[in-house]
Amino acid sequence: MTDPANPSDENASPKAPAQTDPVPDPLSSAASSTPAPDSGPAAKPSATTPRERFMDEIAKKRSLDDHEEEETLWEGGYSPKAMIGSWVGLAILSVVILVAAGLIEQFTFGIALIVIAVLWIMVGLNYAAKRLGVQYELTSQRFIHKTGILTRRTDRIEVIDISDVSYKQGPIQRMFKVGSISIISTDKSDPELDMFGINNVSEVAGLIDDIRRAERRRRSIHIEQN
Repeated sequence: MTDPANPSDENASPKAPAQTDPVPDPLSSAASSTPAPDSGPAAKPSATTPRERFMDEIAKKRSLDDHEEEETLWEGGYSPKAMIGSWVGLAILSVVILVAAGLIEQFTFGIALIVIAVLWIMVGLNYAAKRLGVQYELTSQRFIHKTGILTRRTDRIEVIDISDVSYKQGPIQRMFKVGSISIISTDKSDPELDMFGINNVSEVAGLIDDIRRAERRRRSIHIEQN
């Protein structure tokens, strides 16, 4: 029987409890409301292989070379001290000629003076040709040598192309610190260059070699010549 006070049937299913909205978490809400930082443009992938890294370094160094100023480190030519041995020898020869003129009747002092004058003129012209006809310049990147008096030729050798530098001196040249320098390079126009009568020859040869080695280290290029 049903309860007269309750009009609903006793077999009716009970009502489900009312659903309530969950309370939002303030921390999670703040995190979700904060915009994600902009990652920016995609980074350029770096070189992965050793060869690619090496080529990148070479490209960077070459780009720096284009903006590097060329600095003059040394200038010189044929030194007068290189002719001291010739002057001394010519002076001794002049005395011998004068003595011979006094001992030989047919060889008069007039002829002796003419011979001496011709010898001194020849040696003087030789010195002038060497002194005025050759000029050298060493910069931080190149070695420049100029030859000629009336017409001048200028050749340039990249210091990185220089493979060997050596110098030599005679007994008298060692006393006055002069000598000749030999430069061997891979340059086609001047594979072998000889510089004569260089003052302070050991310092100049050392400077050329130091610049050559520094340039190779700076460009990270090692050239090995058989």
